[in-house]
Amino acid sequence: MTRIPTLHVATYNIHKGFSHFNRRMMVHELRDRLRQLGADIVFLQEVLGENDRHALRFENWPAEPQYEFLADSVWSDFAYGQNAIYDHGHHGNAILSRYPIIHSENQDVSSHAWEKRGLLHCEIDLPGSPQPLHCICVHLALNEKGRRYQIGALIERLLREVPPEAPVVIAGDFNDWRNRAGRQLDSSLGLIEAFSDHRGQSARSFPSSFPLFRLDRIYVRGFNVHDTEVHQGLPWSRISDHAALSAHLVAA
Repeated sequence: MTRIPTLHVATYNIHKGFSHFNRRMMVHELRDRLRQLGADIVFLQEVLGENDRHALRFENWPAEPQYEFLADSVWSDFAYGQNAIYDHGHHGNAILSRYPIIHSENQDVSSHAWEKRGLLHCEIDLPGSPQPLHCICVHLALNEKGRRYQIGALIERLLREVPPEAPVVIAGDFNDWRNRAGRQLDSSLGLIEAFSDHRGQSARSFPSSFPLFRLDRIYVRGFNVHDTEVHQGLPWSRISDHAALSAHLVAA
């Protein structure tokens, strides 16, 4: 029987393609670094789908949406969940995949009108897997009340849409420094956090120059965690205020 290959996943809050404090436009270096990372599936937050102001301001601003520019010829499939919409553009979450995305849906889980959030849910045709891999990219609210609502919506979605035996990867910026989300996901869905499983605690990922806060996570079901890495310090800290996280997974 064909085995599911070792899966390399990564998550990164790309800060809309700008460095810490918006000092420099970094989307070109970001694309280069993501390619060097070599992940099979990449979960991205704060991705610009369109921004007319930046397109006029920067001579080398990409003509296509950021998720298309970043995917380029490396990740053949991609999905974008538009969350925040404004007069000059919009941004949201994205998933880039080397494997076919057979279905995608973005669920609005905004807890109030001033902080738009979504759950980008993709089903991916993973070689050797008898059923699709379910991937959900998240960027949770800054306030705890909003996060509680969004974690509840995430749990409800998985219980409703995902078979209990299906492989799952949920990744993104959880803004959850107290790890309350992790305890709920573990008790309700049997998910494990990749860094907690491998290292004993979640990764410090913010700020990227000297990470102190454990904001970004990778949760999995149906996999064993083979290895994990926090991509912090130079050159990553030039690109975004968050560190990138990556994990090598093996089918359980």
